[in-house]
Amino acid sequence: MIKRYVPDFPEMMRLCETNFAQLRRLLPRNDEVGQTVTYQVTNATYQLKILESTRYTSLVEIKQTAPAVSYWSLPSMSVRLYHDAMVAEVCASQQIFRFKARYDYPNKKLHQRDEKHQINQFLADWLRYCLAHGAMPVPVC
Repeated sequence: MIKRYVPDFPEMMRLCETNFAQLRRLLPRNDEVGQTVTYQVTNATYQLKILESTRYTSLVEIKQTAPAVSYWSLPSMSVRLYHDAMVAEVCASQQIFRFKARYDYPNKKLHQRDEKHQINQFLADWLRYCLAHGAMPVPVC
């Protein structure tokens, strides 16, 4: 019998709090819709764009702009920041627009049991990578 996956919510909250703190370091200083910042990290270029900005939340699009395809390409993702709770969570990535805390397995779309945790862990790893390898802002031309 396959053991049912049980989400670890305290761990998920810690992960989302860390993502919030690290992502805030990379976001544009001006939290207005349409504001973008582009970073060069080693041989890749990434763009962060503010899609929505309200009193309590912001929605940020993160995408790799160059090279277009590489071994470790970043999937485009949307991340919601909750300013009052100080957490950031991936809300869309690779044509998935809502992540459940747990998926039964197997399932029709082949989601992993802990897909939501995995995509937020990926964001944490990417943020750590950017900050460790000296994300350098690319000047706006």
